Amino acid sequence: MKNTILLTAVLLLFSSSVFGQNKDTERLENAVEELRKLLINPNESALKKLTLKELSYGHSNGLVENQQEFVDFLLSGKSQFVNIKLEEQTVDLVDNVGLVRHVLLAQTNNEGTVGNIKLGVLMVWKKDRGQWRLLARQAVKLQ
Repeated sequence: MKNTILLTAVLLLFSSSVFGQNKDTERLENAVEELRKLLINPNESALKKLTLKELSYGHSNGLVENQQEFVDFLLSGKSQFVNIKLEEQTVDLVDNVGLVRHVLLAQTNNEGTVGNIKLGVLMVWKKDRGQWRLLARQAVKLQ
């Protein structure tokens, strides 16, 4: 009887931690999707809510922006994402940190010049007051 109770307790503990991790993974994937949409249609307050003040946003050309520079650049319209598709996404959780990798395929419009890009992206997200917020991002050109 003791063994059955102990086994049941262990299984409940394991299943609740796995369920919690799956829920965190789903919430993080939703935050990534929200960011994808905001890159196409930027909104200052939504971008600031989704990112941390300590943001380090690295572009594939080597430019690194802080939170305010990242938001200002998107809002400037100098470089626009027409559409974005994310492929091969993986999500790994370590405590309150999420690592997201994917391939980003996009059509851009940079001051009237239309282009297509394919990037490898690594993002570091931090769970802050129950919400996933972007702390760092680095992209590299593929092909």
